[in-house]
Amino acid sequence: MDRVTDPTFWMPKGASTVAGDVDQLYYFLYWLSVVLFVGIVGAMTWFALRYKRKSETEIPHGPHHNTVLEVTWTVIPLILVMVIFVWGFRGYLRMVVAPGDAMVINVTAQQWQWSFTYPNGVVDAMDERKDKQPVNGAKDMPVLRVPAGRPVKLVMRSNDVLHSFWVPEFRVKHDIVPGQYSMVWFNAIEPGDYRVFCTEYCGQDHSMMMATVMVMKPEEFDAWLKKKGGEVGGGDPVAAGALLYKTKACGGCHSTDGKPSVGPTMKGLFGRKEEITDGQPVTVDENYIRESILEPRAKLVKGFGPVMPESYGNKGPADQQLSEKQVESLIAFIKSLK
Repeated sequence: MDRVTDPTFWMPKGASTVAGDVDQLYYFLYWLSVVLFVGIVGAMTWFALRYKRKSETEIPHGPHHNTVLEVTWTVIPLILVMVIFVWGFRGYLRMVVAPGDAMVINVTAQQWQWSFTYPNGVVDAMDERKDKQPVNGAKDMPVLRVPAGRPVKLVMRSNDVLHSFWVPEFRVKHDIVPGQYSMVWFNAIEPGDYRVFCTEYCGQDHSMMMATVMVMKPEEFDAWLKKKGGEVGGGDPVAAGALLYKTKACGGCHSTDGKPSVGPTMKGLFGRKEEITDGQPVTVDENYIRESILEPRAKLVKGFGPVMPESYGNKGPADQQLSEKQVESLIAFIKSLK
């Protein structure tokens, strides 16, 4: 559904392409529950009055078998459950599988703030919003700027504890677990401002951990991103990852031209399916690359030995470990090697 839906008693307005689907399923379950509640309670009340014992000496008749009734109360709930499952599963797949052309923005959550890193290295961790009144009167919060009508994929990580990213109007919510990447995507329908909440209790100032999603006209967003990209200069994560690839001597084992070496080539690696040593397939995504950098022997690609040093992860000396920012840069570089 590609139009903004009006707010209702239970829901705020829907401002993303999946909001309408979520609301339809929600209200189907809601009214189904109302009908079943009234029906069941009504039947219980009628049975209690209709078959109340007239006297203490009355001997009630035993229950009678009724095949039609038993088949009815089995088949109808089964059909309802299957409809709900198929409906919900199709909606779930649509919500978790981002389009291939989605713009990727990295999100970092930490006590008690959000920061957003764009593909060209622009970072928005705090914004005074001097150009207009902040959303709902809130002051000084980071702003996630996105274009209207374009899919946006958020690759999220936590610097400390469990957090959760939630934009009620978009109907998207996803936990952010320390030590791994979480993904969520949305396509905002029209320009406007929306509030981001953390919905996992994360400490003292959990209730203040908010941000603003500013949905902009596509041409305005492109102009803003280009302008800010020029200001950050060498902040491009791909360029930073390429530099790390050289300084950390990654090229000694991993080529970028498609030819296998001591380790698998990085060219075309992201999104590829690999077979690991135990025969199981694995899709090379952000989490797999991160794990392979920090714990290189956890999931070895079949045909390659455990030769990569573990000094970049938690088992190595502190002065040799890679920061999460450096890991993100290496991932961005590998993703760029189509």
